[in-house]
Amino acid sequence: MKQLQEKAKQRQLGDSLIIKTAVRLMVPFIQLFGLYVIVHGHYSPGGGFQGGVILGASFILLALAFDMKTSFKHMSEKVNAILGNLGAAIFIGVGLICALVGGLFLDYSALNIIIPLGPVEWRSFGIFLVEVGVGLAVMSIMVLLYWNISSSGKMDEGL
Repeated sequence: MKQLQEKAKQRQLGDSLIIKTAVRLMVPFIQLFGLYVIVHGHYSPGGGFQGGVILGASFILLALAFDMKTSFKHMSEKVNAILGNLGAAIFIGVGLICALVGGLFLDYSALNIIIPLGPVEWRSFGIFLVEVGVGLAVMSIMVLLYWNISSSGKMDEGL
């Protein structure tokens, strides 16, 4: 009898098998689309910010459908901090390298001095690197903001 009451209480809280199954199926495709938006951001509309928001939304969707612990299993706080800092380091690093070799900050054609691929190719590759950095940073910050707001800063419980 006690188990039935607990199951009924869980159902009242919104514990739905359909939602959990749908989220479990959708999250890999959402993340793949987010990576696609980041990678093709220098050729088409989209880019680092939009792709980072899509990736971050996939982890938030996991936390909403399951709980915070499930979200932490897929990306821990430590990994989140590493990815956020790595994204910012990629962005700043590309800009600083451009400036150090004689160009302006984020003047990708200046990177042709290091490896002679041609200025046009370096502009394309440089913006790709920046888009990856921005995507990682945006994803990390978005997930971290959700974790902090939804748990009132405790980061151990969800909605």
